[in-house]
Amino acid sequence: MKLCVYEVRPDEEEMLHALEKKHEGLEIVKTGEVLNEETIALAGGCVGISTLGQSHMTRALFEKMAQMDIHAYSCRCIGTNHVDLEAAKSLGIKVANARYSPCGVADYTVMLMLMLLRRYKPALWRQQVNDYSLGGLMGRELRGMTVGVIGTGRIGLTVMQNLSGFGCKLLCNDLYKNPEAEKFGTYTDLDTIYRTCDIITLHTPLLDSTWHMINERTIGKMKKDVLLINCARGELMDIEAVTHAIENEEIGGVALDVFEKEDGIYHHDCRTDILKNRAMAYLRQFPNVIMTQHVAFYTKEAVDSMVVCGVESLLAFAKGKEYPTEIV
Repeated sequence: MKLCVYEVRPDEEEMLHALEKKHEGLEIVKTGEVLNEETIALAGGCVGISTLGQSHMTRALFEKMAQMDIHAYSCRCIGTNHVDLEAAKSLGIKVANARYSPCGVADYTVMLMLMLLRRYKPALWRQQVNDYSLGGLMGRELRGMTVGVIGTGRIGLTVMQNLSGFGCKLLCNDLYKNPEAEKFGTYTDLDTIYRTCDIITLHTPLLDSTWHMINERTIGKMKKDVLLINCARGELMDIEAVTHAIENEEIGGVALDVFEKEDGIYHHDCRTDILKNRAMAYLRQFPNVIMTQHVAFYTKEAVDSMVVCGVESLLAFAKGKEYPTEIV
């Protein structure tokens, strides 16, 4: 059985090799290229295709897959905003995404909170030029703060579990209440979270209803020293509104592992490039803004899990079986 895996990173090679050894007769065609109408020829003779998030899975690509008698596609990440799921469904192509432990992103989220609270960024800058003064570096403690968690799925719940030992009050919001989350915090409406929380962290999927949920109007309801954390999707925030709030000291700080229009920048070496995303280039300068390159998920455990999902879902589909991460 032959599969074609696109966008292969060096950190995926070991697990891909292990899976070829585990599944007798499996051959994996590996390429670092994104999948497009030119590179799809590499998948000739394959029964399934896997990509990461840089390949935009359009109707045209799914139609080409169907013409090549390829009816299985897997995305080795959780988000599927780059995949035309309706096109895949109409063409009879099964689709799966990936799953990994929520601990990596949840741990990273709490780390970003603490970095903002303890003014990590200006402290690091000073240390690098032998400035060991204290002025302007006084931090705050999580104990006694109110933290709002928007989205109480696997990651949001784990964030709440992590925070439960810090002595802070936890409020949360989700369309669907998670009984496990109620052990650690209290469900409330978004307006209450915006008005009362000292820290707000986003763990909701990107939907029409959540696009730019952090905007000028919602920021206007928040405390003047609120800290905003986003390890979910960049498009949950109106970056122009966030930037305006930072410039005018209307919020206390922001930590972002994701950014609107990050495609083509994050996970690429852009050292000799002119960044086309002006908002990204401008916002990162502020001492109370921490930006990382979409790495909250990036642990060995998570990468291995994503590769396993990507390959074994295709094998299951090829055998007419279901797979736990199947979405179409």
